[in-house]
Amino acid sequence: MNVKAILAAKGGEIVCIEPTADLAAATQLLSANRIGAVVIRGAGGHIAGILSERDIVRVLSEHGGAALALPVGQVMTRNVTTCGEDDTLASIMEKMTVGKFRHMPVVTQGKLIGLVSIGDVVKQRVEEIEHESEALRDYIRTA
Repeated sequence: MNVKAILAAKGGEIVCIEPTADLAAATQLLSANRIGAVVIRGAGGHIAGILSERDIVRVLSEHGGAALALPVGQVMTRNVTTCGEDDTLASIMEKMTVGKFRHMPVVTQGKLIGLVSIGDVVKQRVEEIEHESEALRDYIRTA
């Protein structure tokens, strides 16, 4: 199974924010969309960074409530690990585990086409296991 299957199931909607927006606006966007990360688009539609709940907690612990007035571009993670549509679930899980992050932008030919979370990956993997289990049960019943 690959990333393309995840995007087909969940859709390619990507919630983005400008790097000049303040952190308060970003937290409202995350809350309104019930998501854990937002992509920051740079010039030409390229990924400038990603802002996750973990980034927000880090900056709040450093600056307190004043952090909410900081621009997202100052708080975001700049070195973003991405994947492609053909990457396997196993490779995505490994990258997320090693990098200790839970959201990964999907890029094709330099263009952002989606965002997958560890929840998306786990859901897809559970569905795979359920299908395999059902196939084995069917095989055993007919044997």
